[in-house]
Amino acid sequence: MTGKSISPNVVTYSSLIHAMCNSGQWKEVMALLKEMLANNCKPNVFFYNILVDALWRLSVAEELYKEMSAHGLVPNMITYSTLLHGFCKHDGLCKVGQLTVARELVCGLSFKGLKPDVYTHNIMIKGLCKEGLANEAYELFRKMEVNGCLPNDCSYNVLIQGFLQNNDISTAAKILPKMVSKGFSADISTATMKLSKEDSERPDREGSCNYQTLHDSAESNYLARLSLVHRNSVS
Repeated sequence: MTGKSISPNVVTYSSLIHAMCNSGQWKEVMALLKEMLANNCKPNVFFYNILVDALWRLSVAEELYKEMSAHGLVPNMITYSTLLHGFCKHDGLCKVGQLTVARELVCGLSFKGLKPDVYTHNIMIKGLCKEGLANEAYELFRKMEVNGCLPNDCSYNVLIQGFLQNNDISTAAKILPKMVSKGFSADISTATMKLSKEDSERPDREGSCNYQTLHDSAESNYLARLSLVHRNSVS
């Protein structure tokens, strides 16, 4: 391309770097980034979002976020969701003291003129549940609708799974009917976990069913709920 006097633009560099990040070619990514800057091709928000998402594995995502601001670029909702996802997935929240940072990130979005979407809420809910903070996750879940962000099926399933993971079967059981009343269904992971927890609490565990039976029961339950929702929507 350069041999034909055609200079790559930010879209070209973004596509190449995205492909290299996916294949783990980190040295090539950094070399291409230097080439891009040497050619006076300025990164945009989309470009930085790609890097932030990929480079959590190199622990430099937060530095990239700061660099964006230094270049006068305004992070968008995708940037913040990507950062939050990195806090929750790659590092964990409490383990590295990132819980406060994640909370402040979400709470500060409104001051930046941004409105957390359902995807952002779901990331935070999952992260809190993962750290054993299911009650705080439930509080955030309750605030979603108040703030004009309706929970989706993922919101309910992640929250229910969080309570089950923390051995709070009673709260999980209370949320399940609410989910169904909204037209959502328990996914197979949720149904399997619920059946497994209920089975483990039975006094006669000698006759407990094995994992395959649990999975089959969960799948049947899930498909039955889907069928019911479909019939209701048709009628």
